[in-house]
Amino acid sequence: MHEYKLVILGSGGIGKSALTVQFVQGIFVEKYDPMIEDSYRKQVEVDAQQYRLEILDTILRVKDTDDVPMILVGNKDDLEDERVVGKEQARQWNNCTFLDSSTKSKINVNEIFYDLVRQINRKTPVPGKAREKSSCQLL
Repeated sequence: MHEYKLVILGSGGIGKSALTVQFVQGIFVEKYDPMIEDSYRKQVEVDAQQYRLEILDTILRVKDTDDVPMILVGNKDDLEDERVVGKEQARQWNNCTFLDSSTKSKINVNEIFYDLVRQINRKTPVPGKAREKSSCQLL
């Protein structure tokens, strides 16, 4: 089984933890008591392959390179008038993938994490073989 480490980055109160809890536990957390960082694990199947994901929910930048798989998430799709992140901001992050999501409505929650797995696999140097451990960022 392949193991990937994913990092969730962003300002406080934007829904990083709610997104992660919805993906890992399948529940929407209305109120969240923020911590410095939390770690979650989930086993998933993406494109008929099994993966173990370790997800670190933090606001710290932990990589020294911009060449990492990345998705910019416009969370709170159900609150359009309160959102400030869109496709335009994705261009500022090396034209990374952009996905709208709603943790509350379960829109694109799984797709975000599955797309990260696919991005990691595309960067794998040996075709058809995934790295045993890899990391990426979710903004």
